[in-house]
Amino acid sequence: MEHSSIVLIVDDEPVGRAALQGLLHNQGYHLAFAASGAEALEQADALLPDLILLDVMMPGMDGYEACRRLRATPRLADIPVIMVTALDDRDSRVRGIEAGADDYIGKPYDRVELRTRVATITRLNRHRRLLTERARFEWVVEHADDGYLVIDRQDMLVYANPQARRYLGIRDGQLPPMLDFCKLAAKQYHCEPQEAWAKWHSGEPGDSTKLYLVQPETATTQTFWLEVDNHTLPDGADGQRIVRLRNVTSQINSQRDMWKFHSMVTHKLRTPFIGLSTLELLMNHASTMTPAEIIEFSQMVKDGVVRLRGAIEDILQYISVPGIASSGGNVRAAQIEVTARELGLALEIPELTVAYQQGLEHMTFALPLQALEVVLRELLENAKKFHPRHTPSVEILMLCSGAHEALIQVRDDGITLTPEQLSRAWTPYYQGEKYFTGEVEGMGLGLPMVASLIWSIGGVCSLRNRQEGPGLIVELRIPATRSPFELATPPVVQYS
Repeated sequence: MEHSSIVLIVDDEPVGRAALQGLLHNQGYHLAFAASGAEALEQADALLPDLILLDVMMPGMDGYEACRRLRATPRLADIPVIMVTALDDRDSRVRGIEAGADDYIGKPYDRVELRTRVATITRLNRHRRLLTERARFEWVVEHADDGYLVIDRQDMLVYANPQARRYLGIRDGQLPPMLDFCKLAAKQYHCEPQEAWAKWHSGEPGDSTKLYLVQPETATTQTFWLEVDNHTLPDGADGQRIVRLRNVTSQINSQRDMWKFHSMVTHKLRTPFIGLSTLELLMNHASTMTPAEIIEFSQMVKDGVVRLRGAIEDILQYISVPGIASSGGNVRAAQIEVTARELGLALEIPELTVAYQQGLEHMTFALPLQALEVVLRELLENAKKFHPRHTPSVEILMLCSGAHEALIQVRDDGITLTPEQLSRAWTPYYQGEKYFTGEVEGMGLGLPMVASLIWSIGGVCSLRNRQEGPGLIVELRIPATRSPFELATPPVVQYS
């Protein structure tokens, strides 16, 4: 009979180790040896044997002490121990049992008795370990995020963990008899791709094509995706298979968003080349063109170059956000007012007002000056770009919202956004077109860049529509490194 059990023989006498080796050789065990109690503990920790045959009378650490230490070590405490000794008195046996021994064998050995006891104990120990491992496996499966099923040759459910029951709409408790997995899944999901599922149903060997169960999008829910894997259980399981149902909705959506991102960026970077393509026409036919035509075509080339440069600079600036956020430094309310006024002039904002609570000059904001310039530039550029006539009226309000926090509001009178557009406005490369055309200027990185900078200093961003008319309100809550006085006076408005 083939065994895989490990038996550790512990005896300080070479003759004693050889005697036990002679009795157990050719029995299929893997035999290991130790010549002292200390070595026995080391070997036990390294091998985790199924049984230890432990001599009692050893110098230094005797068998009793070695057994006590085994039982005091959680990793080794469950290893069966048979005490081996020439002592045959009752007190020695009691002492061995008190030390934690499972059995006792006296010298000289009875060959049949020794082999029988070793075989019985190693078999029981391996069975105990299997039960322990099975209990741990069952606990993991019962609490797993993935659904796990066991099905027979006819696809009938034999087992379903709680997550699989939720995915398939099965009540807790005993599984109903003759529950067909494929039919149950088909009632709630679309089985895709159909060609691959057809091989499953026909019993043909499947290929590497991934199988999915898909719940289509509804008015209130998004599309839900389950990836289906199945594996035949080892021989002896009567053709049963284990099936895993894994929720891959987020991965599918991320992949879809990546495709959309690739399409958008490709379109954004190629669009300017439409204008640049007229450069060759201009070079080849300038001698026959009128001055007005040359100016027109030159303007198209210039517009393409400006647009391409702007797109690339947007991407590079967005990539540089971590460096900007960590550049260090703080700003005061007066610096915010000055920076906003300078940007308003540079961007040709026709009407820009800055208002702040009296006393805010005592507050220091945990925002680097470079980050402040990026934030205000992006917000003011958006206000102008998305205004129907590109002539926005912008208000910047600075308020104290707590002892260690300030609120900056940037209000414009431009467009109004839908709830979906408001929820996705902070998403990189998102632009709120109903149908993507790529014609809206920019890369959709302005607000995400603002959010990255504000979040990096522990602040909060929000966006909402104005209630009193068209336009948006961007709110930035910024931590303060220095508390202001208690402020209750009205804002002081300064015009620029």
